Amino acid sequence: MPYTPPEHIKTILANLPAKPGVYLMKNAQGKIIYVGKAKSLKSRVRSYFTVNADGRRKTLKMRHQVADIEYIVTENEVKALILEETLIKQHKPRYNISLKDDKRYPYIRITWQDDYPRVETTRRVASDGARYFGPYITMWMVQQTLRVLRRAFPYLTCDRVITGKDERACLFYDIKLCNAPCIGAVDKAQYRAMIQELMDVLGGKSEDVLARLEREMLAASEKLNFERAAVLRDQIKAIQFITTRHKAVSPKMTDQDVIAIAREDGEAVVQILFIRNGKLIGSDARVLENADEATNPEVLEQFIAQFYSECGDVPAELVLPEEVEQARILERWLKDKRSGKKVEITVPQRGDKRALVQMAQENAVEALRMFRAQYEADTTKQEEALAELQAALKLPRVPNRIECFDISTTQGTAITASRVVFTRGTPAKSEYRRFNIRTVAHEGSDDFQSMREALTRRFARWQAAQEEPQGALPVKDDKDETWKKLPDLLLIDGGKGQLGVAVEVLAAFGLSERVPVASLAKQYEELFVPQQSQSIVLDRRSHALYLVQRVRDEAHRYAITSHRARRDKAGLASRLEAVHGIGVKKRKALLKHFDNSIDAIRRASIEELCQVRGITPSLAQAIKDALA
Repeated sequence: MPYTPPEHIKTILANLPAKPGVYLMKNAQGKIIYVGKAKSLKSRVRSYFTVNADGRRKTLKMRHQVADIEYIVTENEVKALILEETLIKQHKPRYNISLKDDKRYPYIRITWQDDYPRVETTRRVASDGARYFGPYITMWMVQQTLRVLRRAFPYLTCDRVITGKDERACLFYDIKLCNAPCIGAVDKAQYRAMIQELMDVLGGKSEDVLARLEREMLAASEKLNFERAAVLRDQIKAIQFITTRHKAVSPKMTDQDVIAIAREDGEAVVQILFIRNGKLIGSDARVLENADEATNPEVLEQFIAQFYSECGDVPAELVLPEEVEQARILERWLKDKRSGKKVEITVPQRGDKRALVQMAQENAVEALRMFRAQYEADTTKQEEALAELQAALKLPRVPNRIECFDISTTQGTAITASRVVFTRGTPAKSEYRRFNIRTVAHEGSDDFQSMREALTRRFARWQAAQEEPQGALPVKDDKDETWKKLPDLLLIDGGKGQLGVAVEVLAAFGLSERVPVASLAKQYEELFVPQQSQSIVLDRRSHALYLVQRVRDEAHRYAITSHRARRDKAGLASRLEAVHGIGVKKRKALLKHFDNSIDAIRRASIEELCQVRGITPSLAQAIKDALA
């Protein structure tokens, strides 16, 4: 049945202005569930309520929950972008793409506006006259950097009012970690000159500083002032330690952030490389939520808007893997954040910048793999997910063992069912099983009947295992223990129809009371359970939803992989039988001899093929030609 918006929403849609601004969609409880910006509020908001909208299940699901729409008109698109980001951070709407963690990076802050500048750490960048250096990935990295630099540039760390007339200096002067402007050991100009050189090193411009120190060290050595030379030598080593940690990228590049994205099974990770003065000073990876249906450009736009709204250090250039629609608007917004200095968004096709994008891409893929591994290793999150799932589905026990079934087919051919198992929230890959569906092989595609066959065969093996006499040898098909175990939750990929099939199969085996069952419909990510017409919608940010999605996606992946392997094998086998003189017996003999590997048959020589009974040299040549 086609969707029809309520009359109240129709009235709002009919009276929207064709001006730039921000719109807020609210549910029946008045909670904001989505915030968006638009060049034209009228056309953008109306697009959500057309027949198919944008075709995404998130949009289709969201519009059913919209009970009211508010909007704020802005002067231009840049102002709309700023307001949108502010409102997203404030309200954290369910359907907006958002950074999973809202961390702030540490910076080194130098109070250059003071007569005697201090060097300190901070996570907030302000327009206060101070100089900021970073971002750094961790605070310990900042502290280590400062510990090393202080040996080369002994800056103030106390809170004294510096007059140069104090009677005595503190202990730091004695251990050469402060040059004591408090007692007049250096004057204001000398102290600020030292801090300027420290800032040059932090900014990646250490060459002139090192050259000066080396000249002074040689001069001190020639005058036999070895103590002074040793001090200068230690300063040089400290600066070299800091600069060698930063990988040189290209002398042509100055200040850039290189951004790439990795995606898999609805998850998205954005990797960012920080390049300052032609050197790679650090990198970081950030997880994004609600990005499963968004395009790469949409994810990148949202990431840039959220990341740089809190980031005080905006570089002169953002290097992206692909074009984004809002590039010019983002550039104008970033220019304002950079105090009017130009910011350019580029998409390189070749050269050093393209190589860096590829490096960022590789790191993004590795970061996504690591985040997944860390999640699987985090038993606390697994326990939370299982507890949330038990509560949401009203299960009699914690679903420590979840079995999920999925069907894969191409136009009714090579139909394959998969069964994956998760124990305590993590995959038990040794218990994955596939079923080659037979009952509908010649009747066209029938997901319900295919699911019925797979579930019937699964629980028939359980039943057979229960009926085995004590101490008897197991049946050949039931050589492992996996069939003897019943799941704490049987999860079916599909909607109410597939759930009904599962309920019937469980009833046929007398397991209705022993095996809880639910189905997960992909369109709206809804869970259905028996004897309940209303679907269960898990919180978008819950660990339980993430768990059932992972289980379902893994079942789908395994089913697709098995189906493709079966289809390819069937296709190549038919090519074998197409060779004149090769029938079913000779095909089976070939496959048996070469361990059921078509690739092995393709690679085999004429002599090796002739070792199979019935294969002559001429027939072997025909096989080689057919599989070439």
